[in-house]
Amino acid sequence: MELTGSQIVIECLKEQGVDTVFGYPGGTILNIYDELYKHSHEIRHILTSHEQGASHAADGYARATGKVGVCLATSGPGSTNLVTGIATAYMDSVPLVAITANVAVNLLGRDSFQEIDIAGVTMPITKHNYIVKDVTKLADTIRKAFKIAKSDRPGPVLVDITKDVTAAKAKYTPAVPEAITRSTEDITEEDIHSAIELIKHSKKPFIFVGGGAVISEAHDELKEFVEKVDAPVCDTLMGKGAFDGTDERYSGMLGMHGTKASNLGVTECDLLITVGARFSDRVTGNAKKFAKNAKVLHIDIDPAEINKNVKTHYSVIGDIKEVLKILNERVSQQNHKEWVEHVEDLKKKHPLKYNKDILTGPYILEKLYEITNGDAIITTEVGQHQMWSAQYFNYKLPRTFLTSGGLGTMGYGLGACIGAKVGMPDKTVVNIAGDGCFRMNMHELATATRYDIPIIEMVFNNHVLGMVRQWQTLFYDQRYSNTNLSDKVDFVKVAEALGAKAFRITKKEEVESVIKEAIALKEPVLIECIIDSDDKVWPMVAPGAAIEEVFSEEDLKNRK
Repeated sequence: MELTGSQIVIECLKEQGVDTVFGYPGGTILNIYDELYKHSHEIRHILTSHEQGASHAADGYARATGKVGVCLATSGPGSTNLVTGIATAYMDSVPLVAITANVAVNLLGRDSFQEIDIAGVTMPITKHNYIVKDVTKLADTIRKAFKIAKSDRPGPVLVDITKDVTAAKAKYTPAVPEAITRSTEDITEEDIHSAIELIKHSKKPFIFVGGGAVISEAHDELKEFVEKVDAPVCDTLMGKGAFDGTDERYSGMLGMHGTKASNLGVTECDLLITVGARFSDRVTGNAKKFAKNAKVLHIDIDPAEINKNVKTHYSVIGDIKEVLKILNERVSQQNHKEWVEHVEDLKKKHPLKYNKDILTGPYILEKLYEITNGDAIITTEVGQHQMWSAQYFNYKLPRTFLTSGGLGTMGYGLGACIGAKVGMPDKTVVNIAGDGCFRMNMHELATATRYDIPIIEMVFNNHVLGMVRQWQTLFYDQRYSNTNLSDKVDFVKVAEALGAKAFRITKKEEVESVIKEAIALKEPVLIECIIDSDDKVWPMVAPGAAIEEVFSEEDLKNRK
């Protein structure tokens, strides 16, 4: 059959099982939006308040569901407004297809109105991208984009389509999407044997879990592997939920704001089994001193990650779920009772602490966990509230903690929260934000109220840029340059003006009842929580220090 380019776009989205897209229309993409209007009973379009919100919503949808997220934008500033969201997805390996439109082919390269080389702009932050100038190549390009986005190590793909292609006609033949097979071709017998030998001879193994284990859906295999190896487990920010955070073997997050038990345990271990983590600088601290007593076994799908940041002694390349299946079959049951008990003692000796006399972020998160029994999806912005969300809410399952780990994008969480709730409508979905981050994307509350998407936006308002202020306090002699946000903005009134129900919490006694009411309302709700401007995230590793130099508030006072 012969279809227009716009019709081909819609048919290809339907082929891929897309039921929801997020976007914002404009002149060059009007043909696609006109066709989308005719298929609104098949594909739901969520009109966000800003294109960046659309990219973050598509990202949150993808992370929560495991499907490919889709966002749409017009040319020029519409497409460039997607850039931060695309980069966020790229850094965290999120499957995303961004479809943009551009000026007609005969106007390209002429500085035409709202013309931008978005393929050139996004080349460093996509797995692949395309500009389609020939309607006969459109269907195959979109199909390739979805396959690339979700295969191997996932990531964002951009498809830019010139406006004349959206109107031109071509023959369209329906196709069934190619099945995505798990990557096993690089798993070698030699590597598996080396891994087994390392595990067999280790006395003090530690398992370190990253976001790759979440992406691979290796939750069950990881649990079996941990029990087989008989080792304690720590994770990265992106790895939350891959291993049950309530399990007795779990020692907490590793790195700059990781627990002392994890940081000290990894420093003491003789074998660090790293499962789908990229050894970010926020995890390793001083990389030369990281896990200095250990051999490192790195399991990852991407060979580019091996030896990139930390010297690896042995590695197994392949899909994590498949690698763990093989190891689980062949690793004999290990016994490291004394080592596991030692790490358990570290957990008891160095628990996470906060001031229980006043209203704090950690207290609110513990209450939220208690009220939801941990059965919620938590999205976050970036800063102190993000770290508290990682520390004080226990993630039992993958795809329940959605945060910008690699890029650290302030403004990510509210859009992601909307996308996650659209994708998982039966889940309680809460975005944890700071007041600085909320200012960057508060307009997306209007998106939630427009579609009556029942999310909870929880703003920890300390009237400062909290994490930056923490660094200014500790490392810049309390020179608080441009981090004070005390002004006349009333977040409750803002939320109400945008159509949401709003509450303000100023004391501990109000927390439980407000959270319960917010959940029961089943409508968009903002909860502003007034906390102290000098609350800090503890423990901490100073920039450039080794993770074993982790210090708490008590340690800091003792030094002084």
